[in-house]
This record gives sequence, C-alpha cells and structure tokens, in this order.
Amino acid sequence: MSTIVNGSVNASMNGGHGMQTPVRSPAQAGMTNGKMQQPRSPATPASQGRGSPAMPTPTATGNPKATSTPGPTQVAGGSVPGTKQQGMTLSDDQYQVLRKAFHEVDTEKTGSIDSSLVPQIAKKILGAHPFGLHNDGLLLQPKEVGKNGLIQFSDFVGIMSEAMSQTTQWGALKTDIKGYVGIDTLQEQIRKKALKKGFEFNIMVVGASGLGKSTLVNTLFKAKVSRRSCAPEKDQIPIIPKTVEVKAISHVIEENGVRLKLTVTDTPGFGDHINNENCWLPILEFINEQYEKFLSEEINISRKKQIPDSRVHVCLYFIAPTGHSLKPLDTEFMKKLDKVVNVIPVIAKADTLTVEERTLFKQRIMADLGREGISTYPMKDLEMDDEDAQINESLRTQMPFAVVGSDKSHTVDGNEVLGRLTNWGLIEVENPNHCEFANLRDMLIRTHLQDLKDVTHSIHYENFRYERLQARQKFDKADESRC
Repeated sequence: MSTIVNGSVNASMNGGHGMQTPVRSPAQAGMTNGKMQQPRSPATPASQGRGSPAMPTPTATGNPKATSTPGPTQVAGGSVPGTKQQGMTLSDDQYQVLRKAFHEVDTEKTGSIDSSLVPQIAKKILGAHPFGLHNDGLLLQPKEVGKNGLIQFSDFVGIMSEAMSQTTQWGALKTDIKGYVGIDTLQEQIRKKALKKGFEFNIMVVGASGLGKSTLVNTLFKAKVSRRSCAPEKDQIPIIPKTVEVKAISHVIEENGVRLKLTVTDTPGFGDHINNENCWLPILEFINEQYEKFLSEEINISRKKQIPDSRVHVCLYFIAPTGHSLKPLDTEFMKKLDKVVNVIPVIAKADTLTVEERTLFKQRIMADLGREGISTYPMKDLEMDDEDAQINESLRTQMPFAVVGSDKSHTVDGNEVLGRLTNWGLIEVENPNHCEFANLRDMLIRTHLQDLKDVTHSIHYENFRYERLQARQKFDKADESRC
C-alpha cells in the first residue's frame, strides 16, 4: 500500500476534520520592520477539505481495510494555500514510522498531541539539523493547524510530509539500499559540468576616494582586476582614473583548472562632493538595472540557454578609519542598499589605528548598525542550520573587518609576502596579527562565495522580481479596466 499526500486533508486518522496546512518558505526566512523581507508570491484563496470521504485505516500488516474504492489512500498533506500540488507518496514503512512516533507521544491514546511537541518529534525522526528545513517551518504549522493547542495524526502526517519535501535529510524515513548503486558519483558529475561551464562572481566596492578600494580588490585576487591604484609602478607616472559614473570591469582568472569570470564594479568619487545628497542613487540604479536585465532575459520567450549573470553579489563598503563612529553618509548608504544587495562593511587602512582604537571603533560601528536597523551580510534570519549559524556568528563577532591592502611583495625570511613597508616595519597583509584581511578573503572567496550568490538570487533578486511583476500585473489590470 502507498499513502498519497496531496494538497489538502481529506480526513483525520482519528475521526477529525481535514484541514489545510499553511507553509512558510524554508529557504528564505525574511525580515520585517525595515529589514530584509523574504520573497513573496501572490496567494489565492484555498478551499477547505471538509466533507471528504473517510480514509481507510492501515492494519498492523500495512494493508488497508476493505474500501469501496481500491488504490492509494488519500491522507493529509501540507500545501501552500491556494496552490495546486501533486503531493508526495509515502511508503508503508515511512507511514508506520510516523504512526509509531505519534503514538509514543500520545500516551493517553486520545488521538491528538500537543502541537508544541511536533518540532521535537520531527527532529527525532529527521535528525537534529535537517538542511533546508528552517526551524520556523515546524513551529508555525502546528499552531495554525491544531485546535486548542492539539493536533491530530492526519495533520501531523501533513506537516511531516511538507517538511520532507523541503529537505533530503529524512533520517529514520530514508530508504536503505542493498548493494552499490552509484549515486555517490553525482558530486563528480556536477564538478565536471561546473568546471566546463566556469563560475561568475560580481563584486562592488563603495567608499570615499583614497581609502584603497582598488588596491584591496587587487590584493584579494592577487591580480590587477580593478582600476589602477594610487601607488605607481617603477618608472611610471601615477595616473588615477576618475569617473563620475559607476563602471564595471570584467576579467577571467583561472586557478588549478577553475575559471572564474570576475566583475569588479568601482564607484570612484562617492561621497567626495560638498553636497552628497542622494549620491547613492547611481549605485542603487545600477544594481536594479542588473536585476532588470536578468529578469528580462528570464521571462523572454526565446531566452538564452545560459543567462549572463551581471547581478552584484556583494558590496564592500569602505569606512574611513576615523576612530569615532559612522558618518551620516555611511548609515544612509547602508540603510538604502542593505535591502537590495549583500553589504559587508570594512574599515579601510586599519594600520592607521592602534589595536585599542580599532577594537573600540568596531564596537561603535556595530552599535550604530544595530541602532539604525541595518542588516549586513551574513544575515541571521537566513541561516538554515546550527552549523551555518555557528560559523556566521563567529564572522559577525569579527565585523567590520579591519583591513590593509597592498599589491607589493616583500621578502621576509626568504618568503615573498604582500605588505606595506613603513619606517616602523612591514605590515603583512595576510598576517592575522597585523590585520583582518585574511578573514575577509576567506569569507568572500573560500567559504561564502557560493552563499553570496545564492542569497542574491533567492532573496534580493526574488524581492525585486516579485515587486516588478506585481507592478506589471496591476498595470495590465488597469489597462483592462479602461478598455
């Protein structure tokens, strides 16, 4: 026997009425009150499942009792209200595991349990930290489905089936295989395909002139990928390109067979004018233009097989090392852009501060960001499991990163190192005892590069896409009403 889980509850295992299970998107836990909002989709009214035919009750052997209609049994399913879903099919073994777990908690055999126990049961079945399943997904549904704080078995099955659809970590519900199949080669197949295709990463640097934005980007990728820095090479006249508009420069760099198309967007002259009112508008317009390009190609009837991705994945905002606090321009810029792009603040030219000054300056900056409600990357509400939360919390305690950039090599104990040579000694860029450049580099490139792209696509771009399509829909309806 198989148990089909569809979009609505047809009957209760214990005589209760069927109910639909509202679901919150697991991959995007949004923010409110001026912070990030998760992507939304228009909802349509959902119909209740009352009056559905009663479902057969499985016997101890897993075979259903005789019914007038042979075939699979319709059971509770957690679906998004107003949407049509094919549903999941649970095997007899999976169904019995859920039934056993439910009855272990239902010690009084009342046919219902306290809805607050559902997350605990789910973690016991699926595992403590199932990837892709946000904690709120299990906390919200029981409260919405249950009556008087209680939940019946059919609703429990619906909640669990919805949870199973959001993750591949099924724990006790997974099916064991007998012998070698070869699915472990999938990662190698994906790796080969990805290497042939190559990767894309788009980074934007924003800050006042003279803070070393170009130099830092060149130091990050150990190549001349940004506009020329202030420091001239030998026998060369220093030329600092000045632009009044946002400019993007693309390069393809390769390391150990991995190709990366890197696009660096520079914003020289930002904040250098006497009147800096709305100086962030060109930057905001540029970011939205890239979203618009991607959306236009995405909804095109004959779109490209591979849509070029020019969307900005991260914005490094350079803070002047004043040692005091954020300037009004700093807070205004980050408040305007934290909802459309991943913002990472950095303290530029940190070698001008003592260790004590740097620590106090970072504390003041974080206090200002918290008071203004500014969300910087990585955002707490987007963490999918405890492992991510632990890693990101460690990064947040180090932010904003106090960095020093240099593309000049010096010899130290026979080794070539990047650093700034002063009258007091050599400041090694990649030495964690000298600055936090290595921490920033590791997060941007070695640990969170793909996550930056994922958050850009699933959060920032989805918000833009929703608002733009909603606006088009309203415009079309207004045109129809005038006709």
